[in-house]
Amino acid sequence: MGATLLGTGLTAQANTYVYVSNADDGAITSYILDRAAGTLEPLETTTAGEGVMPMAVSPDRHYLYASVRSEPFRVLTYRIDRETGKLSQQGSGSLPASMPYIESDQSGAYLFSASYSDNLVSVSPIDENGVVGDAQQTVETGRNAHAIHTSPDNRYAFASNLGDDRLAQFRFDAETGRLESNDPDAAGTPDDTGPRHFVFSPNGRYVYLLGEFSGAVTTYAFDASNGTLTQVSVEPGIVESLNLDQGMAREAIPEGDDTPRIWAADIQVTPDGRYVYTSERTSSVISTFEANPDTGELTYLNHLEVESQPRGFQIDDTGRYMVVTGQRDDRVGLYRIDPENGELTRIDDAPAGKNANWVEIVSFEG
Repeated sequence: MGATLLGTGLTAQANTYVYVSNADDGAITSYILDRAAGTLEPLETTTAGEGVMPMAVSPDRHYLYASVRSEPFRVLTYRIDRETGKLSQQGSGSLPASMPYIESDQSGAYLFSASYSDNLVSVSPIDENGVVGDAQQTVETGRNAHAIHTSPDNRYAFASNLGDDRLAQFRFDAETGRLESNDPDAAGTPDDTGPRHFVFSPNGRYVYLLGEFSGAVTTYAFDASNGTLTQVSVEPGIVESLNLDQGMAREAIPEGDDTPRIWAADIQVTPDGRYVYTSERTSSVISTFEANPDTGELTYLNHLEVESQPRGFQIDDTGRYMVVTGQRDDRVGLYRIDPENGELTRIDDAPAGKNANWVEIVSFEG
């Protein structure tokens, strides 16, 4: 592992750090987010591995996990220095396939992974030192597993299957780290949605699911008594003025067909649950929705052009700042979120690596 220091004299007062994975560079770039000044300052670049993409932060914020999507497929564990934000690699665990999504369970004892290419999810143990080991369970799902999360109570897990328009439903044993199919084993989505990423509402009552092919967000009510989801509403997120056709799997697009199609990517919610945001890569926009925390229903508000081909973005723990990456952009953008209306304002940027695609933000008390 190699590291190059890009900024000095800035870390002593900083307690909020931003980490961006850059797949084509095989590196993770680190930044200091100065929330008082509204600036994003480069910190260091850490070598990870070709195709490093999804990342996750441990619940105690001590560790950053990064999935490498080149062979040998693996997940790297980095310890985060809370005083400086610097990363130090602690270990490497094997994964059964190329994984475009990873996430810790609520306890920090297990790491989940989802594989689009191999139609499966996996569970890996995390030891007492915070290091992820080799995957201990692999479960076949529907086609194109794209994301996986546990419920807030850590008793259930859900995985999106983009190719089958469904959310797989599992029971999760937090003592053994085993997944078993729930009954029913899936919740459906509207046809041709292409379910991709999803998040729980902060109150734990709802799930917001982004459709890669539709750009719409489907809301589900979560039944904590049996771990099942029930569809509540669907809110479109792509306006006609963007001039985008219905999306489809990239590998299914005919050669030579350059039709602009919906290609939605990521979804995030503010900590207070008031606003939901989604990214769309073809038009390079972030869409803003207002959420009703009582019903889970969303209302589309507006969209804003951001970095080119925004695959990933993240909101800080205050809900006041958003960091956006663009896979075809050489800058990573910092946006202020207006708490009164959810409006985004670009306030700073910093250099990015090649094919920047994932963002994690970690804050510590000063």
